[in-house]
Amino acid sequence: MRSPDYLTAVGIGVSDLTRSTDFYSRVLGMKQTMTFKLDDMDEVLLAHEGRGAVVLMHYTDGSRRNYKDNPVKLVFYVADPVGLTSRIRADGLQIIREPAPAEGMGGVMIALAKDPDGYVIELIQAPATVETGTRATSVLA
Repeated sequence: MRSPDYLTAVGIGVSDLTRSTDFYSRVLGMKQTMTFKLDDMDEVLLAHEGRGAVVLMHYTDGSRRNYKDNPVKLVFYVADPVGLTSRIRADGLQIIREPAPAEGMGGVMIALAKDPDGYVIELIQAPATVETGTRATSVLA
């Protein structure tokens, strides 16, 4: 039985809210869903439709924050890891692992890149889906 509780978003601190919002929306194809101006930070929520969100957080309280190269990985299922890797590279960002089959994961295509603050972005080839009546289901499910 599926739990009624679930993770809806993950927040990451970013050094430049405008630059990161542009990357996650223009390059990764996420849509901005909400923004918040809190006492100590500004936040932008981005998501792929019907999916979990990434909360971009930029502190405005004057405190020093380390936004660069933190040990965080965001994992995305994507339709075209090769094309998306090319868009990330064209945006001037680092590619850590070119798209290639990962034997330890059943041969699925995986790529690794870094976002503007150095967070690792893992791109996994989305599993093929098969239409079954009114629902598409993963052939891996």
